[in-house]
Amino acid sequence: MKKAGPALLFENVVGNVPRLGSPNPKSAVQGHPSILDGSGGVRTPGTGYGVPGHPESKGGNEATIAQTNSQVRTYDFPIAINTMGSRKRMSMALSCEDFEEHAERIESLLKPEIPERKLEALKKGFALLGELKNVPTKDAKGTALCQQVVWKGDEIDLTKLPVLTCWPEDGGPFVTLPLVFTHDPNTGKRNVGMYRVQIHDEKTCGIHWQMHKTGMRQMEDAGEKRKNLEVCICLGGDPVYNFAAISPLPPGIDEMNFAGFIRRESVKTVKAKTVDVEVPADCEIVIEGYVDPTERRLEGPFGDHTGYYSLADQFPVIHVTAITMREKAVYPATIVGVPPMEDGWMGKAVERIFLPMIRLTVPEIVDMNLPVEATFHNMAFVSVKKKYPGHAYKIMNAIWGLGGLAFTKFVFIFDEDTNVQDIGEVLFRIGANCDPGRDTLHTRGPVDQLDHASVQVGFGGKVGFDCTHKWPGENGFTRDYPKLIRMSDGVKAKIDALWPQLGL
Repeated sequence: MKKAGPALLFENVVGNVPRLGSPNPKSAVQGHPSILDGSGGVRTPGTGYGVPGHPESKGGNEATIAQTNSQVRTYDFPIAINTMGSRKRMSMALSCEDFEEHAERIESLLKPEIPERKLEALKKGFALLGELKNVPTKDAKGTALCQQVVWKGDEIDLTKLPVLTCWPEDGGPFVTLPLVFTHDPNTGKRNVGMYRVQIHDEKTCGIHWQMHKTGMRQMEDAGEKRKNLEVCICLGGDPVYNFAAISPLPPGIDEMNFAGFIRRESVKTVKAKTVDVEVPADCEIVIEGYVDPTERRLEGPFGDHTGYYSLADQFPVIHVTAITMREKAVYPATIVGVPPMEDGWMGKAVERIFLPMIRLTVPEIVDMNLPVEATFHNMAFVSVKKKYPGHAYKIMNAIWGLGGLAFTKFVFIFDEDTNVQDIGEVLFRIGANCDPGRDTLHTRGPVDQLDHASVQVGFGGKVGFDCTHKWPGENGFTRDYPKLIRMSDGVKAKIDALWPQLGL
């Protein structure tokens, strides 16, 4: 695999204008973001919404760096937006030419082939876990970049950061690319998640820990011990950290170890100044603090990745004890909304890179497409190697039992010769092979907490569709099943050979 090097490590060149860079200049991906003056494009907290990166995330692959010299208020921090807003930029963030390379790398660890038996799957799984754990974090030496500037006591002021109010009806400014570091109060194991953070005032902010998230469970465990939960919110650094934070990792796999695996280099960490939490030393900004498990405050509304506003509700509060940062730090942000947006490319990278791991549990799966337009957790198109009547139903239930895929509302199962990445072919196969009265499975279970269509918060209905060719007698099917129209391989070969001679 060609190693491209970590992209978008915000090293200053002139003033506060950052460049694309890498710890190793020889391996850096070439290309520079566009530079925009924020006076006409970046709204500051409480003044509306910021959308300079919005058109780019809808189709372009340019990152946007905006100087925050707003007519309303001047900030000392430029803002970086849409740093992962295309397949190209997402691949750059993961130190490769194309993020499929990491899927191939993981699959190579599982060779000679995806195991068919449970014992073989377990052996392969343990081998892969060993590889993922084999890149431990290292202590940074000397003064860490993220602690070149330290605000404590009266110096602490979250409103000095250029946190965006992205949409007109947002409840306030939200940090949208936060790496939230916590430790399990029972085991001490680290967790890194990406949960939006609302700025309440100079020294407090809200954390959107949903009912299904690890952060919420850790806070509840801390509450049972009548202790606060220490937290660090990290911004920036190697963009692979963002990917690791949203990745559906197996239990016991540390997100920073996984980040090291992806970039082939251990993550250097440093202990925070006021809490017992280690953070990546190369971050731009670190917000340190604690959560009192008994405290809640109104958080939201927020224009979310679902394309709708998530409603205001009571969520935990972080009390800030320090803010540390690089000299001339850059504030990273993303804007979510009606898909496709920047987060869609992050989700696509997760889908492709983790497909080999999914096959460890469900080896019949050939390919999977979680459509960006359905916000990933709403719909799945899955092609499988069908082995017996009713096999599609086994796959549906397996998907509903797999981590984040458990939230999927609509699951469509296709034959292995279906290209599930081609929406036209997907629609053709659904229309041709699925009878709504016979080939559907209705059930209920957990859904994403942001799903506003469900009967109740976090729980709702699900439907599976068997879009495969039916076998004789399968599910009451008694008719002869027609063959799909295909040209013979021999004729195709002759046409391919003659085509250049036709001059068409």
